[in-house]
Amino acid sequence: MFDRDRQPEELAAFARTVEEAGADDLWVVEDLGWAGSVSSATIALAVTERIRVGIGIAPAPLRNPALLAMELATLARVYPERFVAGVGHGGREWMAQVGAASPHPLALLGETITAVRSLLRGETVTLHGRAVHLDGVRLVHPPAVPPPVVAGVVRPRSLELSGRLADGTIVAEGHGPAQIASVLEHIEKGRATTPADRPHEVVVFAFHHVDADPDRVRAATAEAVAGQAGWLGIPADDVFLAAGSADTVAERVRSLWDAGGETVVLRPIGADPLGQLRASLAALR
Repeated sequence: MFDRDRQPEELAAFARTVEEAGADDLWVVEDLGWAGSVSSATIALAVTERIRVGIGIAPAPLRNPALLAMELATLARVYPERFVAGVGHGGREWMAQVGAASPHPLALLGETITAVRSLLRGETVTLHGRAVHLDGVRLVHPPAVPPPVVAGVVRPRSLELSGRLADGTIVAEGHGPAQIASVLEHIEKGRATTPADRPHEVVVFAFHHVDADPDRVRAATAEAVAGQAGWLGIPADDVFLAAGSADTVAERVRSLWDAGGETVVLRPIGADPLGQLRASLAALR
C-alpha cells in the first residue's frame, strides 16, 4: 500500500519500485483531506507495466455512481485487467464533515455497487432506489473487460451485502485468521443468493513492520494499533499485525492466506517501507 501520509509526488517512483521488487499489487487509498484515489491509481498505472493497482476505497457517499463508473471505465480501457476498484461507506465523521452523510448507508453502498457494475458491463441503467437515482444512463465507452468492483466493509450486514453484490471484499487492517473466518461466514450468507461459480476475491489489509526486536515493533506500531482497536471495537492485543522479523512477517502473511485471504496487502508502518517490503517478499519466496 502507498500510505496516505506519503507525499503524492512520491507515488510514481514508489510504484515502479514495488513492481521491480516483485509484488503483485499496489493499493492506493482515499481518505478525506489526503489524496484522490482515482488520480493516484492513474499515476501508478501509468508508470508500471505489470502490477495490478487497487483503490481501497472510494467512499460511495462522495461518488455519484455514474461519474465513478465513467472514471473506472477509462482506467479499465487504457490499462485492461490491471485495475480493481474498492468502494465503501466512508468514515461517518468524514462524510458528515462534507455534508455527504447518508441516512441510508447500506442502501447507498449496495445501489452504488449495483449501478457501477451494471454500467461497466455496458448496460443502460435505470435505478430509482432509496439513495441512488439513475434514469437511462449508459456509458459510451464501456471497457471490454469490466474491472472488479469490491467492497471495503467491516460490519456483518455490510459483509453480507458485499457477498451478494460485489466482486470481492476488502477486509480491514487488524483482522487475523480467526476474525477472517467470521468475516467469510457473513460473506457466504450473501453469496448464497448468487451463482455458485461467480468469483469473489477476499483482499486482506494488514499493518506491516519488519524488525526482529519485539520492543521496537511495539513502539513503532502502538499508535496504529490503538487507533484501529478503537475503530474496530476490539482490544489492542487482538489487532493482527504482519510484524516482526522478515520470517515472522512471512509466517503471518501465510496464515492470512490459509484463513481464506486470497490477496494480502501490506500497509507499511515506520521508516523505509520499500526496504521492509523487499525483506518480506524475500522471506515469502
